[in-house]
Amino acid sequence: MILYFSGTGNTRLAADRLARLTGDQAVPIDFDAASMPLQGRRDRIVWCFPTYSWGPPPVVADFISRVRLEAGGIPHFMLTTCGDDMAYTDRRWKRLIAARGWQAAGAFAVAMPNTYVLMKGFDVDSPETAAAKLAAMPAAMEPIAEAIGSGGPDILIRGSWPWVKSYVIYPWFVRHAMLPRPFHHTGACTGCGGCARSCPLGNIAMQPGGTPHWGNRCAMCLRCYHSCPRNAVAYGKATAGKGRYMAPKDI
Repeated sequence: MILYFSGTGNTRLAADRLARLTGDQAVPIDFDAASMPLQGRRDRIVWCFPTYSWGPPPVVADFISRVRLEAGGIPHFMLTTCGDDMAYTDRRWKRLIAARGWQAAGAFAVAMPNTYVLMKGFDVDSPETAAAKLAAMPAAMEPIAEAIGSGGPDILIRGSWPWVKSYVIYPWFVRHAMLPRPFHHTGACTGCGGCARSCPLGNIAMQPGGTPHWGNRCAMCLRCYHSCPRNAVAYGKATAGKGRYMAPKDI
């Protein structure tokens, strides 16, 4: 079974492509579930998620730490989508898997369009770069699917300074840069409620006046920001002038 978490659709695309190649079933992670029954193939689990500042998304890490799975003796694999590189995301994931007594069998990464826009110097890719990454993904998934089926080597995108990124920057990011408080709506908001309906953790509530309010249970996936049809979601002043991106439904 392929368990995936996707904010703007990149990881969903990769998980769906992997499912086509391996015959596994791709299932979105239900973060409110205490347990998840295995579906489809029962001989492996593939965890798919985006790289967050060179580590696993905290919501995925928390889910792995507490979910009940019929996973005794089943090998676990990781597939992460990253804008540029994933550093030692695989090592952090393997520690999570080992802490549950599960077998970490392999880890893989595929480049997808950048989506992080909440800090100075970070923005979405140009349309040309995003299109090139999307076009390259299907071919990149073929050796990954083969390695999962045959027990082949990991396929990773380390990048430069991986230890610093995953063991210095990532912990700082999780502690200090994942606060949902700066999220707000602008005057362009029409109160359509799309952000609230699409939030994977149900963290956005529509107020009596018809405007959204962000709570404290945020995955920081930026789906609300990128998907708003009126570009009416902002994060403090950090998103001023920044681009938006949502993955196509299929490629």
